[in-house]
Amino acid sequence: MTSFKLFDLHPYALLPVVFFMIIMLSFFGYLFKKNRLKKHPEDRFEKGKVQGAALSILSLLMGFTFSVAMTKFETQRRVITQEAAYINTAILRCDIYPDSLRNLLRADLKEYVEARIAYYDTDREKSERERIRAELISKRIWEKVAMEMQNSGNVLRSSQMIPAINNLIDVVITRDGEKISKVPLLVLWVLLIFILLDGFVLGVQLVEKKSTAKIAVITYAVVMSLTLNLIIELHQTRTGLINLDAVQEQIVALRELVK
Repeated sequence: MTSFKLFDLHPYALLPVVFFMIIMLSFFGYLFKKNRLKKHPEDRFEKGKVQGAALSILSLLMGFTFSVAMTKFETQRRVITQEAAYINTAILRCDIYPDSLRNLLRADLKEYVEARIAYYDTDREKSERERIRAELISKRIWEKVAMEMQNSGNVLRSSQMIPAINNLIDVVITRDGEKISKVPLLVLWVLLIFILLDGFVLGVQLVEKKSTAKIAVITYAVVMSLTLNLIIELHQTRTGLINLDAVQEQIVALRELVK
């Protein structure tokens, strides 16, 4: 059974959910304080103490989470560029072999490029299938190059080709690791909890300062939901406006090289 995962939602589906959750918690804070004042009229909210501490902690956590998300996004972008460079090198080094082997290797690399392009697909099952297909193709290429290493006429050629194929295989492992490496879910949940708690605290102030507090609550809800949406977009690099499409085009462009 697949469980519901809040942070797997599309960023633009999550944004209104978080916004209304903040508004709802603010309303609960308002009701809580209003009922408490009825029972204990002398109980007044001490402005600044609770809210200031909560917002300070939230600011630190928000900055930390955004930093982690941005670092992971930049690393994924760098790895894709690196992979495109390694594939490009492997394709060019095919030309050092005689035409018979050169054509075989280029045919394999053409298929490999298509697998790596399809790997970027947002469908997880298709992406995993293409990862396995690319792994099988790279293994086939490696076996051909390793076999040619035993041919005395191709020792020098293969000694140049083997490092290129080795890099091509290794970078896939790195990229796959970066793909599944996300902002820890615990951090995202703690961040969301702090956002909602601060919304609750702001809601408490609605009882005493309705005019200014309403504006503060709405502004807070908009800012926090948009900021969390930005973090989720960096967290999910294949959806939303922040994605790796432009960098992936470097691999797509390799189609022209293996025609």
